[in-house]
Amino acid sequence: MVPGVRCARNCDHGVGAAVTVTVIVFATMAQNPLLCYRYSKRFLRTVKSRAFQTSATVNLKPKEDSYDEDEFRTLELGIQRAKPQDRKSFVLKPVLPPRYKRQKIDQDWGNVWPAARSFHPATVPFPIRQGYPATGKATPDKWGNAELMKIPNFLHLTPPVIERQCGALKRFCTAWPANLETPERQEKHFPVIVKTSTYLHSSPNIRDPKARVVTYRVSLKSLDLDDHSRDKLLRLVGNRYDPSTDYLTLVTDRCPLSQQNYDYCRYLLTVLYNESKKTEPWEHEKEVIDRECYVWDGSPSQASVMTVIKAKEEEISEEVLTAYEEAVTDIHNEGEDMSTVSRYREAVLKVLGLAS
Repeated sequence: MVPGVRCARNCDHGVGAAVTVTVIVFATMAQNPLLCYRYSKRFLRTVKSRAFQTSATVNLKPKEDSYDEDEFRTLELGIQRAKPQDRKSFVLKPVLPPRYKRQKIDQDWGNVWPAARSFHPATVPFPIRQGYPATGKATPDKWGNAELMKIPNFLHLTPPVIERQCGALKRFCTAWPANLETPERQEKHFPVIVKTSTYLHSSPNIRDPKARVVTYRVSLKSLDLDDHSRDKLLRLVGNRYDPSTDYLTLVTDRCPLSQQNYDYCRYLLTVLYNESKKTEPWEHEKEVIDRECYVWDGSPSQASVMTVIKAKEEEISEEVLTAYEEAVTDIHNEGEDMSTVSRYREAVLKVLGLAS
């Protein structure tokens, strides 16, 4: 049934016979797949027992020194194993020291730590200790220290790095306007101060509720207000006015966006200014006792001091009259205390010419 095997037993021991037997055996295997395993074993035993044991590996690539176009290439069956002398010996690579031991003294620290990141002990070339020390032991060092990784560090904001960053941002800045070197000039030309805040954080929502708050400050000196308008404006704003700085502060956070709150601040200031300028009909009916504060002009004290001056027939300097006016106004508006009473007594003595 397998003429290739029978032919292999009766033929001469030569290279050509081995190739012929091989071709016949594989042709038979292709026709009868069920006999592949059985007769392939028999063929291998036949080849090993005769002179076909020239090689035990599969190598269809001919050798360069013995290759001939007229000859058949040798079919080598089996697994080709590497010779012991061909195996590469395993060599251990040298382990480099930590990075902080290889850093130079004059290195550019901005390249080592360019941006904010968690603490890394192998990068910092100086010792750092943080944490609660155990009993009888030193404070934990930088290696394996979780406390150093909890807090943010500012190792990327060294003075040379800050100077370099400022130099890079300088070309995007504009020159400071001329004639604005003093705070008085700045307040004169820019009387309004607007303060807003922007927050950048990792959150599902990029909007922070505190970012919509707008603080609007304006100096009352920059507003064209007379005594009536100023008094009315201060009564409308309440405690939003700071008398020590003469600034009116408006804070808005009703609208969802900061731009909307900014527009609302401007609207409030416009309404307050226009309302303070108005004079209601009933305001003309107020008498001296109905006024919110003491006013020197047209008051009984002013008429009394003018009567005294005329009776004395002596001229009184403007400084003495101004001091008496301020003393009377303070004692009515601020109340009687040791300071106001003392200044009022001295002003009266100067007006009467009894001061030593």
